[in-house]
Amino acid sequence: MKRTVLITGATSGIGEACARKFAEGGYRVIATGRRADLLEKLKSSLDAEVLTLCFDVRDREASRRAIEALPDDWKVIDVLINNAGLAQGLEPEYEGDVDDWDRMIDTNIKGLLTMTRLIVPGMISRNRGHVINVGSVAGDAAYQGGNVYCATKAAVKALSDGLRIDVAHSAVRVTNLKPGLVETNFSNVRFHGDTTRADSVYKGVKPLTGNDIADVAYYAASAPEHVQIAEVLILATHQANGSFIVRE
Repeated sequence: MKRTVLITGATSGIGEACARKFAEGGYRVIATGRRADLLEKLKSSLDAEVLTLCFDVRDREASRRAIEALPDDWKVIDVLINNAGLAQGLEPEYEGDVDDWDRMIDTNIKGLLTMTRLIVPGMISRNRGHVINVGSVAGDAAYQGGNVYCATKAAVKALSDGLRIDVAHSAVRVTNLKPGLVETNFSNVRFHGDTTRADSVYKGVKPLTGNDIADVAYYAASAPEHVQIAEVLILATHQANGSFIVRE
């Protein structure tokens, strides 16, 4: 029987790349996101069994309804990729936009917790499964203007570590991926659609792509069952950490 992966934030960037990689690897894909049109576009482009769920992980009740309404033959989820996340703004903490704070905290932390709470009990009862959380190098140390975003990704690390302890009595595995500079629409979202400013983030350096991160996620999921890839830091070659990048 084919294994099933559920990916949050699957309509673009790392989430979309994971959907494509796991579909190519023979998985059935449950793709979730906030935009139905992009979900359907993704579904039509994949040569795999795909089920789409349109909801916002910030909405706990909508998330619950979507998961509980899964057809019986889709309820066994082997891999959960908690990818939905974002950064907004680069203002000093004392000048930050409180709405930006709420969106980052509600998506990056609470949304991840909601999906974990909905999916992992089934994994525990079946004594198999894998949770892959998409964290960030930003969770290792704060950088200028990163304040709240860095805090949310530090929380992803702590939640991943804590979950790994909680499920250690079972065969469920937990992986925290920590990408560095990845060229997706991430910076465009951070700068509220300012494309020029977003493009400057990647100027003078060859960044990672969503496909690079998807490759690592798939590797972690494909490791032998007794091997748990607990944490992976993935950086561009000319990036040393969250704040030091050598540009041409």
